[in-house]
Amino acid sequence: MSANVFAAFFRKRRNRRVLYLMLICLAALGDYLHSGLVRRTFVFYATLNATIVVEERFLHRSGDRETDIRRYVDEVLLGPKSQELALLFYRGTRVHTFMYRQGVVFINLTYTGALPPPELGTAFDSLLTLNKGIRRNFSYVKDVRMFIGGNQVFFNEFREIFGNSADNSKT
Repeated sequence: MSANVFAAFFRKRRNRRVLYLMLICLAALGDYLHSGLVRRTFVFYATLNATIVVEERFLHRSGDRETDIRRYVDEVLLGPKSQELALLFYRGTRVHTFMYRQGVVFINLTYTGALPPPELGTAFDSLLTLNKGIRRNFSYVKDVRMFIGGNQVFFNEFREIFGNSADNSKT
């Protein structure tokens, strides 16, 4: 009896369209879940007028928080996709060491991280933008501690801006 009711239901043209729409939605959801990509936002500045521009990129999700944050930092160091946007760091800037432990991100950049590109203001602006980007994209990060050449930079300034390290509402 139930097979006859099911067949009668889908004989109608409108009901078949609903079924097709549901199948398309399920296929799209399956594709999204299987892809392993996650959307991340990146902040850069326009070279002409220094206005803020947000880029969205899809990065592969690894399942490991430290690896995901490291991939984000590497993408920031690569720079924007658009040529009208300024780099945050010189092209030669690399991550020397990186750790994520108990909600705290430790980033040690090479010495060129202390020299901002001419299009951008100061090294502080570059590091602050990176700090805010990490906090915005990874809600589980409590604090970001940045080092250049092994020396911690702008510790007091970042503490004043972000206050309580667990309060990410200011980013």
